[in-house]
Amino acid sequence: MPADGGIGAPNKRREDVRFLTGKGKYTDDLNRSGQAHVIFVRSQVAHGNLVAVNTDEAAAMPGVIRIFTGADFAEVGGLPCGWQVTDRHGEVMQEPAHPVLAQGKVRHVGDAIAAVVAETADQARDAAEAVEVDIDELPAVVDMKAALAADAPKVHDDLTSNLCYDWGFVEENKGAVEEAFANAAHVTTLDLVNNRLVANPMEPRVAIGDYDAASGDSTLYTTSQNPHVIRLLMGAFVLGIPEHKLRVVAPDVGGGFGSKIFHYAEEAFCTFAAKALERPVKWTSSRSEAFITDAHGRDHVTTIQLALDADNNFTALRTDTHANMGAYLSTFAPSVPTWLHGTLMAGNYKTPLIYVNVKAVFTNTVPVDAYRGAGRPEATFQLERVIDKAARELGVDPIALRRQNFITEFPYATPVAVEYDTGNYVATMDKLEEIADLAGFGARRADSQARGKLRGLGVNCYIEACGIAPSNLVGQLGARAGLYESATVRVNATGGLVVMTGSHSHGQGHETAFPQVVADMIGIDPGMVEIVHGDTANTPMGMGTYGSRSLAVGGSAMVRATEKIIAKAKKIAAHLMEAAEGDIELKDGQFSVAGTDKSVAWGDVTLAAYVPHNYPLEDIEPGLEETAFYDPANFTYPAGAYACEVEVDPDTGKVTIERFAAADDFGNIVNPMIVDGQVHGGLGQGIGQALLEHAVYDEDGQLLSGSYMDYAMPRADDVPFYTVDHSCQTPCTHNPLGVKGCGEAGAIGSPPAVVNAVVDALRSAGYDVTHIDMPLSPHRVWQAMQS
Repeated sequence: MPADGGIGAPNKRREDVRFLTGKGKYTDDLNRSGQAHVIFVRSQVAHGNLVAVNTDEAAAMPGVIRIFTGADFAEVGGLPCGWQVTDRHGEVMQEPAHPVLAQGKVRHVGDAIAAVVAETADQARDAAEAVEVDIDELPAVVDMKAALAADAPKVHDDLTSNLCYDWGFVEENKGAVEEAFANAAHVTTLDLVNNRLVANPMEPRVAIGDYDAASGDSTLYTTSQNPHVIRLLMGAFVLGIPEHKLRVVAPDVGGGFGSKIFHYAEEAFCTFAAKALERPVKWTSSRSEAFITDAHGRDHVTTIQLALDADNNFTALRTDTHANMGAYLSTFAPSVPTWLHGTLMAGNYKTPLIYVNVKAVFTNTVPVDAYRGAGRPEATFQLERVIDKAARELGVDPIALRRQNFITEFPYATPVAVEYDTGNYVATMDKLEEIADLAGFGARRADSQARGKLRGLGVNCYIEACGIAPSNLVGQLGARAGLYESATVRVNATGGLVVMTGSHSHGQGHETAFPQVVADMIGIDPGMVEIVHGDTANTPMGMGTYGSRSLAVGGSAMVRATEKIIAKAKKIAAHLMEAAEGDIELKDGQFSVAGTDKSVAWGDVTLAAYVPHNYPLEDIEPGLEETAFYDPANFTYPAGAYACEVEVDPDTGKVTIERFAAADDFGNIVNPMIVDGQVHGGLGQGIGQALLEHAVYDEDGQLLSGSYMDYAMPRADDVPFYTVDHSCQTPCTHNPLGVKGCGEAGAIGSPPAVVNAVVDALRSAGYDVTHIDMPLSPHRVWQAMQS
């Protein structure tokens, strides 16, 4: 264990001091001088023509400054989609307009119709209730398959249908896949649902628009995971503000899980209104608003088939999925069920032929986009459930079937267009069997039976693609932005460093882990390194934080910038010691001349950089500051194996998770304590999806689970103490840190482990149950036993 606090040390998170003492600076903590407040008037019906909006009474109420409607945004662009998918017929997806405020029609409960700006939030709220909205309600469409019927109501009248795209991947594999199924010794088929989720970060969204009439500069303070992308999308495509006149600031952010990646209408509105009124405008979401405005996650309906030969080798896989887009295309929505899902359908296995079909569908529901894992949890759930079912149909051990089909040679080019550079799935399964004490499961099952409970064991594997890259590849796949990362390292004269990064922290511990990387390279205390992020005015252009990309991409940019710093510092040190640059070594904060006792301290060299009296200016410029952009050569591929043990009460169907073990391969580890925390958090969210969480709409498009009274979030007593291990490390081969990413793993690997365990518990007691859709509520489990 490193003693100096560098790479590999479990340093305590320095940012927690301000969070735990109430000194965090969240967006809602910010108040601009003279600010007004906005409350949105939102549709209470899922679908309808907007006949009239009467604001006369509301406009006359105390404190009201102005009421905006869709007419005010007639010349303003709609919210852009950041990814364009081309379907299996070579046609680009249908891409409807997404206005800031509804124009002519409302398309989901929560669609913003008007915005009341007043002196106080209470005054705005009172006036919003007085706005009269006349809507000619239309039939809503919620079910994806029903939405594709020829006579289905159209969510967008200007589109040909509710089908966004019909995507096939890999299309040229389709014929060979069908032939493999025709010749298979065994075929397992499974129908399943990946349930719709609400992200529910601890901090609801907030936006503050500000405008400086003297300079013409606009500023947006917002709860965002990627402020530079918000600046680009909002400035260029919505409001037409040049980037040099638009600043986006994302201060401390209380969780995101993907839901704060996207550009939302409220951000554009506050920025627009601030300029129109020449005063700051602030919006703070209520939790009820969050349920009907924040992008939802998952919501796939899938049929998956696995073909095996007579020796139980996987020969082919095919899936047919309907993926809900909701009423509009959110920023990255089209990529989630396609390139972030289809490319991972090989999993950890050497299946030679794979075909994935995805039909993306518009419905009268809240838009759906990336949620922790984004496409990878959906792929893993399908694959690991169908493998478990196949093992039971064949009468073989589920672990043995997986081991038999593991990829064991690397690099490995999958049939779904990605190449795993490194991994060791046998090692992670070996480690899982050890830490989960699978050998002792029989005794634990007997103990449960003695107490009248049914005990089950579920095991599964996962792999994910992190650090989305490279830009030239994702550009070919439809990404409308590059996916590189950036860093500027500024060394002060006294030796301290400021690292400005395009990555953004909203719970990942960047302010602790990033300094460990830079400090380790130089050999100084991490306390000498300060991290600056979240403000487009003082950080280089970056793509933000999501997809477990912070260290793999953002950290690599820091390494490259720091390497430039060290290279220049060595030139200065060489001059100070009158030695050849090639003989200079840096270790533990000291520059030395190889083979001699000559040395000079880091601080002396940094001071010389800014007091350049003693080195030739024709060779070296004063100062010590460098910038680097890093565009990775490939994804990184974390992988692991998980085991879950449950007890099921046969009288009520209640599921209790008794044990959970996770063996992960994250490559090199910078801070093991932070990694443990990230895995724990992901496991909690995955267990929440498996057992509790579900966003449910009725046939009229009303969200029935629109509050915590109806949407069940996991609590402390719903999860066990976890056993986690990340000692199986196969370093990534194509980034300088050898890291892979850990933030989403728990949410990817845990849902199938839970479901596999519950099915195992029921089957062990003689119940002929092959699958139960998530969430596995007591009612659903009890129903499965009765049937």
